[in-house]
Amino acid sequence: MVNSAQTVLSPSWPDRQHIDLISEAVVRVLKGTGIRIDDVDFVIDSGSDFLDGRSISNCGFLGAMGAHHKEESRVEEDGLWALTYGANKIAAGSASVGLIIAYSKPSESIVSNFWADMLEPFTQRPIGLDHESAAALYGQRYLARAGLVADDLQAVSRRAYRLAVSNAGVDLDAVPDDEAFWSEEVSSPLRRADFARPVDGAVAILLASPDVADQITARPVWITGMGSAIDQHFIAAREPDSLPAATAAAKSALRMAGTDSAKDYDLVELSGASTVGELMVAEAIGLAEPYSAIELYRNETASLNPSGGALPADVIMATGLVRVHEASSRLAGRTDSGDIGASSALVHGTGGFSMQNHCVVTMEVAS
Repeated sequence: MVNSAQTVLSPSWPDRQHIDLISEAVVRVLKGTGIRIDDVDFVIDSGSDFLDGRSISNCGFLGAMGAHHKEESRVEEDGLWALTYGANKIAAGSASVGLIIAYSKPSESIVSNFWADMLEPFTQRPIGLDHESAAALYGQRYLARAGLVADDLQAVSRRAYRLAVSNAGVDLDAVPDDEAFWSEEVSSPLRRADFARPVDGAVAILLASPDVADQITARPVWITGMGSAIDQHFIAAREPDSLPAATAAAKSALRMAGTDSAKDYDLVELSGASTVGELMVAEAIGLAEPYSAIELYRNETASLNPSGGALPADVIMATGLVRVHEASSRLAGRTDSGDIGASSALVHGTGGFSMQNHCVVTMEVAS
């Protein structure tokens, strides 16, 4: 990776269309690299026809993506999967420069309907199951096994919002002070603060082969490992309080990278659809023992989600790729937040109904 860029992630961009957000990210990711859009061999984009409100919606954004007369592919999943697609294309020798883009504007959609449309239509959808009630089912079982109560989850959410306030890429002036946000149940036992906040935005990553990367920057970020896995479609068929697909994805990435543990990495950026979901991811990838991840947040572990993570800013279809931008910017020293001496990072993305799918990518810079 030779550069990355994103728009400000905001709960709503009423005065900007998808093409405005996408083109801003693309222009910013190319700026200063010496790479022109004509030098890009392929474009891979992640978005959702359902969120965009029309079929094959990416066809309307090709100009903003710089994809006219180029090889262009659409990945109907989080942008982290698009990154692995692009990295494999370059590794296979079929291209030298690739542009990975992910975006969404959930402010123009009914997010609960988006998630519910993923459910099997005859037995799951009619009962009114949605992403919030599904997360709450996990929450009830996880809290009981971990010996926690709902108030304990504020260690996760308050830390996330506090860090996001300091993140220039997130439209958030202060930690929410609305008492109802922290105390009123949305779906028992979870409260509004326990769910990821949907935001509008776009992110772009510029990939290049080693010979090209060395000409662009003295500090490229190398992808060292990749892994993905998918869990059962039916909620009742899944593990009640753990995420085995996240474990499988992490093991694949770590094996490819030649490392033993997620704890070996200086930075870890996780995606979670809820506070409980983030705790389960941390345990699944090996950052904590089962039912003990809350201690990472109580102890203010600096290497975990220094950006604030997905809870304050969930760009549905792009959140995992935003995690890549946050981690790679710190590794390469492209952010005012600094890289806190980090030379390696592990990034996690999730997709599907109630975090059914998981993808893990590891990366490093030369020390």
